[in-house]
Amino acid sequence: MHNEVRRKMKRSVTAKLFTALALFSAVSLTLAGCSGGGGGSSKLDKSAPVTLTWWTGQTQTAEKTLESLAKEFHTDHPNVTIQISSGAPTTTDLLQKISAAFVSGDTPDISYTYGYWGGTLAASGHMLDITKQVSAPDVHWDAFPVSARKIAAPAGKVIGMPSIVDVVSLMYNKALFDKAGLAYPTDDWTWDDFRQAAKKLTDKSTQTFGTAFPVDPGDAAYRFFPQFWQRGGTLLNADQTKSQLNSAAGVGTLDFMNSLAVKDKSVYLDQTGSKFEPLFVAGRIGMIMDGPWLLSDLKTGHTDYGVVNLPGVDGKHTTISGPDIWALFDNHDANRAYWSYQLIKWLTDPAQDARYSLALGNLPLRPSQENDLPEFKKAVDTYPGFQSMAANLSNVQQALPPSAHSRISPTRSGRRCRMRCRARGPARRT
Repeated sequence: MHNEVRRKMKRSVTAKLFTALALFSAVSLTLAGCSGGGGGSSKLDKSAPVTLTWWTGQTQTAEKTLESLAKEFHTDHPNVTIQISSGAPTTTDLLQKISAAFVSGDTPDISYTYGYWGGTLAASGHMLDITKQVSAPDVHWDAFPVSARKIAAPAGKVIGMPSIVDVVSLMYNKALFDKAGLAYPTDDWTWDDFRQAAKKLTDKSTQTFGTAFPVDPGDAAYRFFPQFWQRGGTLLNADQTKSQLNSAAGVGTLDFMNSLAVKDKSVYLDQTGSKFEPLFVAGRIGMIMDGPWLLSDLKTGHTDYGVVNLPGVDGKHTTISGPDIWALFDNHDANRAYWSYQLIKWLTDPAQDARYSLALGNLPLRPSQENDLPEFKKAVDTYPGFQSMAANLSNVQQALPPSAHSRISPTRSGRRCRMRCRARGPARRT
């Protein structure tokens, strides 16, 4: 996994992304309902020559893999020419390019998009609706994690296929647990188990902390919501117009976090969101809630660590995932619409996903269908904790609705954006 990309992402992206998102929303809402390109075929002819434009948003390694797969698809379907490119200097820059394409009417057929762009994309009136297609038995739509399915259907209609999934798990440093004489965490831990261990792992004399929280709102949200959901919390009311954070679940979760940070003083509060992971790798933090994007760094750092599910409430170990999608655009051409769907369906099938996602160190899109593949077994052998994280995807039962993202962190930058660019370390450009 190539995490150097994620490491170099700067906070200046915050202002850039906020501006782009505002522009994107304004443009898409203005153009909603307007026709995009026009002039395409209204009747499907599967044998007719067709050219697809595919913006991948990927780094060089991942881009080359996708280019190879695109050539393979073309070999199998000679009438389909695929113009594949990264589409923009960075994945984030795709947002502005897509908004410009809405204006010009020259949208791609397929583009990598961050999951939290989904609400704006759906409101644009420029997306394909593939809800019927993904309901076909051979798609195995239900094999994708719940969050991936929800992100791909931000307004109830499926506008693309999941491109990357990840999950937040509990990582722990075995050496620090051994030194403190503590038993390792298990999948059955409670938050009280977590709190007690964090206190015992904290050593002021060595500046060692039991755990760590990044304090950026977007980053902190992905440590807050799992416990909030476990306590029965819901982010918004039934109309999705009012926050429900000031509920017993919200107050209870914040009180717990406050107890660790203020009362126990067992938390390293990372003001930048960029220090707590290296400190964990270096053996200065006992436990962190983090994801698969860190596995490469842990391997490089020769860290002796373990991975289990997040602690739970009443046996619930609900966690959080930040999927992204391959968005499909409506260019009012039956042939382009058909083949763009066929390409992404093929790409996300287990055999191809294993050669792309698993080969790059990302979690499988459909864990239940890829666990027996040799690529999965290789990832398990390469990265301790990989199998646990893949299994933890079954604990993803919720997804933040698109309307909630601006309420939490309008830009989703900082640590949380890096979480989207992470395993993505290998797979994408920030």
